[in-house]
Amino acid sequence: MAHTTLSAPDVTATRLPLLDVLRGAAILGTLMTNVWIFASPGSEWGVLQGGLNPPDPLADPSAAHLAESVFRFLADGKFLSLLTILFGVGLAIQYDSAARRGEPWPGRYPRRAAFLFLEGTVHFVLVFAWDVLMGYAVTALLVAWLLARSERVRRAAMWTAGGLHLALIGLVTLGSLARPESGPPAGPGAAAVRLYAEGGYLDQIAFRLGHAPALRVEPVFSFGLLVFLFLLGVRLHRAGAFAASADGRRIRVRMAGWGLGLGLPLGTAAALGGPDFFVLGRYGIAPLIAVGYIGLIGCALDRFRVPGAGALGSVGRTALSCYVGQNLLCMLLCYGIGLGLADRLGGTGPWWVMGLWAGVGLVLAAASRLWLRRFERGPLEAVQHWALSPRNPRGPLEQRP
Repeated sequence: MAHTTLSAPDVTATRLPLLDVLRGAAILGTLMTNVWIFASPGSEWGVLQGGLNPPDPLADPSAAHLAESVFRFLADGKFLSLLTILFGVGLAIQYDSAARRGEPWPGRYPRRAAFLFLEGTVHFVLVFAWDVLMGYAVTALLVAWLLARSERVRRAAMWTAGGLHLALIGLVTLGSLARPESGPPAGPGAAAVRLYAEGGYLDQIAFRLGHAPALRVEPVFSFGLLVFLFLLGVRLHRAGAFAASADGRRIRVRMAGWGLGLGLPLGTAAALGGPDFFVLGRYGIAPLIAVGYIGLIGCALDRFRVPGAGALGSVGRTALSCYVGQNLLCMLLCYGIGLGLADRLGGTGPWWVMGLWAGVGLVLAAASRLWLRRFERGPLEAVQHWALSPRNPRGPLEQRP
């Protein structure tokens, strides 16, 4: 990858506290979706076998079904899109930092992306099949190259990626609607259910490796969306959407109004439309709602003293550690290699799953606050910093990225 002399617009060295809170919300929000994977029969494999469909609150409007439906609707795809946007923001901040130091770009960034891909691979193999880090690493390499190009090139890449993605999910949705009625999904199968309820840890690792192409399909399918959201994060950052300024506050109000005003009605309609509209809701409408979430959280912090904002900020400052940590905790709590709650509490209703999410979230918030009292970075962030820091005392002009 060629190196480019940087000229970043209006770079700033000031840390933006809103970003830490948003990252914390995104990390705990992704768990609102992933916790159902851990708690369901067949777990990771059940995602591909139709075993994670939410209940139909119109067919059975019980309190449990209504609570589960709202809980899952508020999370599914929205916080993952929010996390993706924030990853683009982080990449833009790294570009700006390199510009302030007068360093070439992408410089050492490909090494950082390669290390992130390695972290994601380890996470995928050892902990959770639906890892996002591997897809982010690949997307970041492309977007890092685009950051050194002109605004016109980035805009063309952003809207081309978004348009191709919308065309893809449109075709998938039309294909689902055109299929004849096939009855309820078959479910994950007895072998997959036994694997996560009774199988050993090495058996689960072997299963992920043996089914890696299928379990890695989401970042391939959503690659256009990842590129679009990364570049959207870059544009929002450069527009000042996260800054504590009058312009930033105005942008956040517009984001909340448009994102939630359009996204929530469309998302509700897709959710009530049934499984045929799942792809449209998760990969088409959810990113719009995620923009609204950014605006809503930003507006709340602009106007009020929000309880728990400090805890979310701590989770955001240790985002990588908390992301891996929450999946590790859920694995140990839900699978047969640990407490086996998914098998023991399966069929008892959704309340324990939502309680599990709340409990893990509280543990992460408390642990991250305590950790940051003594250390500058989270544990995995510290490992990443150590691994990627230059090993020689020479100045930046002498170093070879």
